[in-house]
Amino acid sequence: MLRQYELVEKVRSYDPDADEGLINRAYVFSMKAHGSQLRASGDPYFSHPIEVAGILTDLKLDDQTIATAILHDTIEDTIATPDEIEKLFGSDVARLVDGVTKLSKIEAQSENERAAENLRKFLLALSDDIRVLLVKLADRLHNMRTLHHIPSEEKRRRIARETMDIYAPLAERIGMYEMMTEMQTLAFREIEPDAFASITRRLKQLTESGGDLVNRIGLGLQLYLADNGLEAEVTGRQKHPYSIWKKMAERHISFEQLSDVMAFRIIVKDVGDCYRALGLIHSRWPMVPGRFKDYISTPKRNGYRSLHTSVIHDSKMRIEIQIRDREMHEQAERGLAAHWAYKEGKPKGELTIPWVDDLVEILDHAESPEELLEHTRMAMYQDRIFAFTPKGELIQLPKGATPVDFAYAVHTDLGDRTVGAKVNGRVVPLRTMLENGDQVEILASEAQHPQPSWLRFVATGKARAGVRRFVRHKEREETIELGRKIYDEIVARLPAELDKDANKRALKKLKIENQDELMIAIARKRVSDEALMETLMPGSAGGDVAPRPLGQRKAISIKGLTPGVAYQLATCCHPIPGDRIVGLRREDEGIEVHVIGCDTLASGVDADWLDLAWGEGSDGGAARLAVILRDIPGALGTMSGILGQKHANIINLQLVHRDGSFQTFHLDIEVHDLAHLHSIIAALREADPVSSVERI
Repeated sequence: MLRQYELVEKVRSYDPDADEGLINRAYVFSMKAHGSQLRASGDPYFSHPIEVAGILTDLKLDDQTIATAILHDTIEDTIATPDEIEKLFGSDVARLVDGVTKLSKIEAQSENERAAENLRKFLLALSDDIRVLLVKLADRLHNMRTLHHIPSEEKRRRIARETMDIYAPLAERIGMYEMMTEMQTLAFREIEPDAFASITRRLKQLTESGGDLVNRIGLGLQLYLADNGLEAEVTGRQKHPYSIWKKMAERHISFEQLSDVMAFRIIVKDVGDCYRALGLIHSRWPMVPGRFKDYISTPKRNGYRSLHTSVIHDSKMRIEIQIRDREMHEQAERGLAAHWAYKEGKPKGELTIPWVDDLVEILDHAESPEELLEHTRMAMYQDRIFAFTPKGELIQLPKGATPVDFAYAVHTDLGDRTVGAKVNGRVVPLRTMLENGDQVEILASEAQHPQPSWLRFVATGKARAGVRRFVRHKEREETIELGRKIYDEIVARLPAELDKDANKRALKKLKIENQDELMIAIARKRVSDEALMETLMPGSAGGDVAPRPLGQRKAISIKGLTPGVAYQLATCCHPIPGDRIVGLRREDEGIEVHVIGCDTLASGVDADWLDLAWGEGSDGGAARLAVILRDIPGALGTMSGILGQKHANIINLQLVHRDGSFQTFHLDIEVHDLAHLHSIIAALREADPVSSVERI
């Protein structure tokens, strides 16, 4: 374990102006706070935060980050409080410590639920300051180095799997390849102990049989480049067990068939020398087709730059070579931490890296905290947000997602039953766009069903599919119901009662599978009235059988008519209960219900007319009004107050015209029936700010 003065000296070696007092105070505070606590290894618990700080000094991080590392477990594992940390070490360190601190004392939750909540805290904090991520990665790396001390095999494997799935990809994302490789190696040893042992044993045998082959090849590369006037530093190594195992799995080959188990790194002076070295190597040894990558001209998203190639060496072995200059090497070794460069002992200032904002990771949707940790993968998305259920479960969504998308992401059934939502404890409209970190509570009802209007604002395919599925189902039900009503009307026109086999004969003659399909065909006018009559009762559609006069037809009773594909209220006249109504039926379309005096009907339409009537108890509809208000203070409030007194809900309000002292609004209001609408219009006309009111 690093002693206090050793830790301070390590920081001062790369940052002479570091706040020595801050680090000393953090060291003493953490040592006292952890007291006699012990780790699974039997070492003092205090050794862990100091080792984490030591990892970060190797990355040359600033004094606040080092202090954060020393203090990162104090809030969770000791009686220290966030206020105490802020008072003693400042708001910046307190904020960083809070970001890294795992939430504790979450009662009535399982271990995995706590872990999910911890990850939530970590990711949210990460979006605020990238140093939180660096401390967290160092913390995880040291925990992996001491993982073998944990007695429970199940717990070791869970931690290793979490490291492989979450933290190693994060390290790779910010270019910290050495840290990523060590994490993967340690996790691989725990998750696949037999495979790890086998590959390690074979690598050892390869080394023993080939002697010092890696060093010999590396020296040969360096001498060859020097002979051609290029000064370079060449290092070589055998590839890591996990990397080899992954290649074997991807290519479905055995260890003996794997030819490229050696990798070499060539470090030169500048970019020009990188390409010179590449040219010399390719002119000397055959290149393996498809294995060349130029990450200098097109860097990786994490800023990584290097030339990669594979060649067939003199030893007939395939070797991998990376070529980079010193600056690129620093970036590759230390990743994001390499940006903490110091000039004349002073930090460069604000850390500004374009892709840092993308580092707030999204975890794949899970229906339980157990699945959250079991199946999660850290995928980098620029266009994603994450929101949380009241229990802390993380839900990944695209930007622009709404509570409806959230509900469907949690469960299809919840999406179907959604009636409202609370975001961060406040009721919001369902079309509200969610933001990173929002806590969303979905309000649901068994009586609810998806609304076609949701399609105008949902952002996810799952939500869109859920709504469309219901609409298709609803359309089918409504179409069948409409077909039955038309069928009954046609049967009523027949000259005699039908015999019991009439329907079977009709289905057979019309080549229709079943009764529901027949009703759909009737509703969509795929079967004409005359054809149906003739199949039900041969001869009934002849000239001797005249249809009953229109006024004697049986009115179709439609109770609780709702918008849908099969039949819908016309938007040109907005019929409501109490209006005289008529239906238009076009081929392959549903019924459109109009007020009898609608201009659309007067203009002439190519469709069948149907007599319709509101069924008993029909209640509710939307009417549209054009209201002209005087442009005076409180006019809109007066209008809204009258509508409220009359129990009319405004569902849409639009300012369509402003002319001097007057404003024209179009508003859609929910009313019970025609009498209710007339009462509302009368009340509005009596109000002083209202110039005129008309139904449209």
